[in-house]
Amino acid sequence: MSESIFQGLFDGGTVATVSVQTFLLCIGTALVLGLFLALTYSFRSHTTRSFVATLAILPAVVCVVIMMVNGNVGAGVAVAGAFGLVRFRSAPGTAREIGTIFLAMAAGLITGMGYLAYAVLFTLILGLALLLCQLLIRPTGGQSLLRITVPEDLDYTQMFDDVFARYTKECETVSVKTTNMGSLFRLTYRITMKDTAEEKAFIDALRCRNGNLEVSISQEEADAYAL
Repeated sequence: MSESIFQGLFDGGTVATVSVQTFLLCIGTALVLGLFLALTYSFRSHTTRSFVATLAILPAVVCVVIMMVNGNVGAGVAVAGAFGLVRFRSAPGTAREIGTIFLAMAAGLITGMGYLAYAVLFTLILGLALLLCQLLIRPTGGQSLLRITVPEDLDYTQMFDDVFARYTKECETVSVKTTNMGSLFRLTYRITMKDTAEEKAFIDALRCRNGNLEVSISQEEADAYAL
């Protein structure tokens, strides 16, 4: 009686059913693999709690879907279309986030097909490779975002060239926009300082040119749309 309640209403004699023990074993393995991937991804990385939680349960979700499809081609096509709709309801992530999501889906796929040992081996190898990349590959540092506010009547095109040449190794204009009802311009540059110890002197030199208006230097923000 207990086994019959887990059978589908439309299951026939030719449909292979999944036992409760197999279901629990597969989903438990998928959850463990998902937690391992989530912890590996969040190591030395700035991430959100929602993304880590999603990454932890994603292998189990894919595992259950594959077990329920169970060789039904029509159901498989429908599930693939449903997963495809998720793309249009979410913002694109970084290359690392997308790669880790595919890794979690692959782990769930292998687990759902019943190859638990292969799923564990695959997750360990790829997870350790991801962790090794985190430890060995350092981001290209040194670049910052410089924002300068100037009056609308100031010709800013070459106003700061000599200051940039003195204090920076590289300088690239990122954006120019108006602010404060068009009475001010907000200039944004991507810079690489020659010496970070001269940051205050650099800001003071810029303030002398822009009429002591706002000047700010911040770390370059990661672009979520860049791969």
